[in-house]
Amino acid sequence: MKSLIDNARSFAATHVADPERAESFRALEAGQSPETLFITCSDSRVVPALFTGASPGELFELRTAGNIVPEYRSDDPSGESATIEYAVRVLGVRDIIVCGHSHCGAVTAVVRGDDLSSVPAVQGWLERSVPADAPARAVETFTDDMAEAVQRHAVAQLETLRSYPCVQERMEQGTLGLHAWYYEVHTGAVEVHLPESDPVSFGPL
Repeated sequence: MKSLIDNARSFAATHVADPERAESFRALEAGQSPETLFITCSDSRVVPALFTGASPGELFELRTAGNIVPEYRSDDPSGESATIEYAVRVLGVRDIIVCGHSHCGAVTAVVRGDDLSSVPAVQGWLERSVPADAPARAVETFTDDMAEAVQRHAVAQLETLRSYPCVQERMEQGTLGLHAWYYEVHTGAVEVHLPESDPVSFGPL
């Protein structure tokens, strides 16, 4: 905690003192216009701005346990669906990226059928948002990093996104792109979904 506090105290003086940086930060007070909604896991090892090189204002981030996109329900809205709807309809993002990552605890728990009774909120979230066999369906090889299961899970979230009215509208207009990425936490490598090759094929970005 101390290092976080120390950095927060010195941030303005050390990072915004430079005239060029100061100008870019001042521009942020006018509002935001990110081009990309980046949906990824809450995992502390996944830092989107670090591996994308994004500056403040470039990514509109949504972080959920297991980078899960819940079903859209206007009668029972969630913070996640509200964030997606705001990004698409108000901010007008041009792309949505769903980024899964290696060694994902949420996907691993679903695949292995772990007992989550000690964390009922987590259990309820996964039961509500992920069909019991979704990440595991058609997975041929289970490895420590659960790469194949995580990749299939990321692609499955794109299908859920396509059911959102706001996403449907923009895709029909041809003004919104959907992408699935896979981030390897222990190497920093990023792979991208290649639907033209295979429904669940991933390759180098």
